[in-house]
Amino acid sequence: MSPVDDAPPVPVLDIGGTHVTAALVAPGAARVAARRRAPLDGRGSAGEILAAVVGCARALAGERPVAAGAGWGVAVPGPFDYARGVGQFTGVGKFDSLRGVAVGRALAERLPGPPGRVAFVNDAQAFLLGEWHAGAARHHRRCVGITLGTGVGSAFLADGALVTSGPGVPPEGRADLLTIGGRPLEETVSRRALLARYGGEPGLDVRALAARARAGEERAGRVVREGFAALGRALAPGLVAFGATGLVVGGSMAGSWDLVGPALRAGLGSAARVVTIGPSERDADAPLLGAALVAAGG
Repeated sequence: MSPVDDAPPVPVLDIGGTHVTAALVAPGAARVAARRRAPLDGRGSAGEILAAVVGCARALAGERPVAAGAGWGVAVPGPFDYARGVGQFTGVGKFDSLRGVAVGRALAERLPGPPGRVAFVNDAQAFLLGEWHAGAARHHRRCVGITLGTGVGSAFLADGALVTSGPGVPPEGRADLLTIGGRPLEETVSRRALLARYGGEPGLDVRALAARARAGEERAGRVVREGFAALGRALAPGLVAFGATGLVVGGSMAGSWDLVGPALRAGLGSAARVVTIGPSERDADAPLLGAALVAAGG
C-alpha cells in the first residue's frame, strides 16, 4: 500500500437539490470509505438547507470520526462564488434562499472536526475530475463532462486541470449557456424541457418517459431522440474546437444510456468519429472523488 493510500480519508459533501451526501474519500485509492445520504429541500430556507447539510456531515462523523483540522471538499451546483463560498443562486428553482449567504463561513463554524478549511467546487467539475482520476475520462488529455438532470452541467479538463475559457469552451465553462435554435440549451434538453415537450403529464418523470420510449411508444421515443440529438449538435463545435478526445455523461438521465447514447452520437455527427463518448463509470462516487481531490489540492 502506498503512503497516499495510508493518508487519512478526506471528508467531502455533495450538495444537490433534493439530497446531500457526506463521505470520507481516499483519493489515492479512488475509494469512498464511508458515506451518509440525507434528504434536502433545495427550496427551503437558508437555515433549513444548512441544517440538513451539517446534520448529514455530523451523522457521518458519528460513524467515522473526522480528523480535527481536516480540509473539507464541497461539490455544489452554480451559480456560486466558489472562491468566497457565497451563494449566487437566482431563478434556478433551487437554493434561492442561499443567495448572498456566506455558506463557507457557516460550514466552517459548524462542520465536525472542526475543519481546517472548506474548499468548494462546481458539482459538474467535481464529477469530471473524479471520472478523469479513476473513471471513464482517464487516459484522455482533453475531455469534457456533461451532467444531465434538472439542468445541464458541464466541465472541461486539459491534462487534469479545469478549463473555463478558450477555444471551444462556453463562458465560464457552462454548456447551459449554449443555445439551440436561438433558445437556451436547457429549454430543449433538461428534465423539465423533455417532460414539457412530451405533454406535461402530471407525475411523470424522465425515468418513466424513458421506459415508455423503450417499450416502443412513438411519442416518447421521438422526444428522447430529438432532445439528445439536439444536445449533440449544440456540443459538437465546441468539442472539436477544444480538441476533446473524450466526452463523459453523468447525472440521472445517463441511467438511460441505451436511449441517450445513440441519439447523442447522431447529433454529434462527424465529431463522434474523433471523440470517445460514454456514460459515467463512477456514478455517484465521481463528484465525491473530485471534491476530495480539490480539498487535497490534487
